[in-house]
Amino acid sequence: MEPSDSTSDRSGRLRRGPAGYWAFVPNPLPPALDLTGRLVSRLALAERSLGRLAGVSATLPNPYLLIGPFVRREAVLSSRIEGTMASLSDLLFFEAAPNLQPRASDVRGVANYVQAMDWALSPSRALPISLRLIRELHRRLMTGVRGSHLTPGQFRTSQNWIGAPGCTLDQAKFIPPPVQEMLESLDVFEKYLHAPSELPSLVRLAIVHYQFEAIHPFLDGNGRVGRLLITLLLCEEELLPSPLLYLSAFFERRRQEYYGLLLDVSQRGQWEAWIDYFLEGVAEQSLDAVERSRRLRALHAEYHGRLQKARASALLLKLVDALCASPAVTIGGASKMLKVTHRAATLNIGKLVEAGILEEVTGKPRNRVFVARDIIRTVEEDLPPSSLT
Repeated sequence: MEPSDSTSDRSGRLRRGPAGYWAFVPNPLPPALDLTGRLVSRLALAERSLGRLAGVSATLPNPYLLIGPFVRREAVLSSRIEGTMASLSDLLFFEAAPNLQPRASDVRGVANYVQAMDWALSPSRALPISLRLIRELHRRLMTGVRGSHLTPGQFRTSQNWIGAPGCTLDQAKFIPPPVQEMLESLDVFEKYLHAPSELPSLVRLAIVHYQFEAIHPFLDGNGRVGRLLITLLLCEEELLPSPLLYLSAFFERRRQEYYGLLLDVSQRGQWEAWIDYFLEGVAEQSLDAVERSRRLRALHAEYHGRLQKARASALLLKLVDALCASPAVTIGGASKMLKVTHRAATLNIGKLVEAGILEEVTGKPRNRVFVARDIIRTVEEDLPPSSLT
């Protein structure tokens, strides 16, 4: 990273670190922005699309039937951006039977993401949006996984950098602020989170995400924490009544553009291009969530209709509801959830297998895991653009 890489001080400045390298220190938010006609149109579309999703969310009798699958999809895709290659099926299998998961070391980090999000979005969470909350998110994400030796829950006390795998500090593409400047930037960042703003909320969210990534306050896990914050702030600022919008699918699908535009803000002050991309992601993923939720609700209604026609018990319908939230289960898990005996849980799961709702996936006589394939497929399939209208 050299001074010649930077052609603008619109978003920050370069300064020499203790060892003579050049590091980037972001300017305080907000920047002066040129909200062109294109950006205003993009913002209007994003707000309309988000409004449609908010309308869907507000009418759900039990939002967690959708929140659970959406959070898990986000956990998989956000982790995939960072190089973790666990699938949704891996995650669900791990959650249902962690001791049987052959790739537990790979998928545990994705499960941590779900747990961190569940904690952050819980109505009982006592911490406000703050640096302390960000550290706690990081601790929950990073404990017991790859990178857990890199001080989970603690801001870094040494220099980090971004570049090709195995690159040195001298070869880095981007070097965040040295430790002292990082701490000062975080203090200003936290104050901005709590300050009133005249910017449209989605524009403000875009610049907040950039700023966190530019400060890069942890030795590992910055991207996952930054993407968690997007959904958390959407709910905290009441842009959505339930956490149904996640941008990692958009970022992962256009990963090089994601990284490139963030870097362009730092090096060339290209705020507007980044905000345009971010708003496009909000619009696209809002409509994706609207359509995906429609399909999940239709599948849920179909299952209920099929079972009610067969005069199914209330316990069986409750089990179907649980599968919509987390579509993998064991006999022991069903027994605990339904508060019934092992034998009764076996009988209820057997009925769902007969109905074609569940499928056993281990092929073993003991420690069996059952999955609802149709629900999983609906959650993780790519939706054609023509369906997002």
